Amino acid sequence: MDSGNLPKYKIIEDDLLNKIKAGFYKPDTLIPKEIELMEIYHVSRPTVRQAIQTLVNKGLLEKRKRRGTIVKQNKISQEFTHTIKSFNNEVKSKGFTPQTRVLFFQKELPTPEVSAALNINSSDSIYKLVRLRYADTQPVVLVTSYIPYNIFPSLNKYDFNKVSLYDTLDSHDCRIVHVKRKLEVLKADETTADLLNVDINDPLFYFHTVGTTENDIKAEYSIAKYRGDNNSFEIYIDR
Repeated sequence: MDSGNLPKYKIIEDDLLNKIKAGFYKPDTLIPKEIELMEIYHVSRPTVRQAIQTLVNKGLLEKRKRRGTIVKQNKISQEFTHTIKSFNNEVKSKGFTPQTRVLFFQKELPTPEVSAALNINSSDSIYKLVRLRYADTQPVVLVTSYIPYNIFPSLNKYDFNKVSLYDTLDSHDCRIVHVKRKLEVLKADETTADLLNVDINDPLFYFHTVGTTENDIKAEYSIAKYRGDNNSFEIYIDR
């Protein structure tokens, strides 16, 4: 553990955080008692308490009477209800490492739902891109994106395991500047539960998003299924 010039409580906080993220301390289990942490880190009780309280304030730990301090199921606070930000940037800003696995990517004809969302004809081809997105090694969201073929015919040349869809659209004059999102809460079916590593019938945040360019062209329609146990969403409302 490289201490540098960090305060002792911060060193302990970072070490505990790393162990939580690595699964050494698992959700809904107790971390060592204060006296044990004092011995592990060779520090005083107030230093241990300050480190613990900082993680409590961040929502990663919870103090339970007569039990001790428990690891909470870590929720990733998503801000995309009020900002347009790529998943990669969103996850990085929360201190996690984003990863993507492309499950399906091909050109096809749209369903009636997709045609209506993108305001295209049933004979107009689209690209269908299905990705499983991770924060560190934890699956977070299963997202299916539909992009009209006529606005980006060469989209299939890109490897979306490695590059961002929004960044790619931005670099080809298809920058999305407005989005409309609809939220539902649904139960996970067998396939989605398996991919997101949740139980069948667990709740999912189910977002429908239509993204338009500054020329008012509908450039993307996506359906994103977020795990209910490790995501939360921030909503800002001004008056």
